[in-house]
This record gives sequence, structure tokens and C-alpha cells, in this order.
Amino acid sequence: MARLEPFFPRSHGKPRVDDRRVLSGIIFINRNGLRWRDAPSEYGPHKTLYSRWKRCSEKGIFARMMVGLASSHSEEKTVMIPSH
Repeated sequence: MARLEPFFPRSHGKPRVDDRRVLSGIIFINRNGLRWRDAPSEYGPHKTLYSRWKRCSEKGIFARMMVGLASSHSEEKTVMIPSH
């Protein structure tokens, strides 16, 4: 998670919901093909998950995360986030 921290936007004013929990929820929803409203309550409100996913996707944050993770390796290879 420490390697992903620089990619998250900074909080302006109101403290942000835990990035780790929200990212885990987004990955869980996408991995299992669920609707946002079917997210387990452990990940927080489904509206928070969806709005964070939408904003981060539109701003290209997830794409920059993948490029940043891949560039930290000296050799070219596919970088995957384990979903288990």
C-alpha cells in the first residue's frame, strides 16, 4: 500500500475515507462482477466506493498506479494485483 500512496489525490478540507478499505472494496466489486450496492458492508457505503472509482477512473489515477508499479521493475513484464 505504501507504493500506492503517492498516486492517491490529496485531501482538501474534509478527511478522506480510508484509501486501503476503499481500494479493497473496488477491487472486490470488479473481481466478482458485483453491482456497487452489493458490496459487503466491511468496505463502507457503496456510494463511496462508486464515487471514488468514478473520480479516480476519470482522472486516470488507476492507470497511473499500474504504470508506476510496472516502472518500478527493472525488466519489462506484466504487473498484476493478486485478488485473493
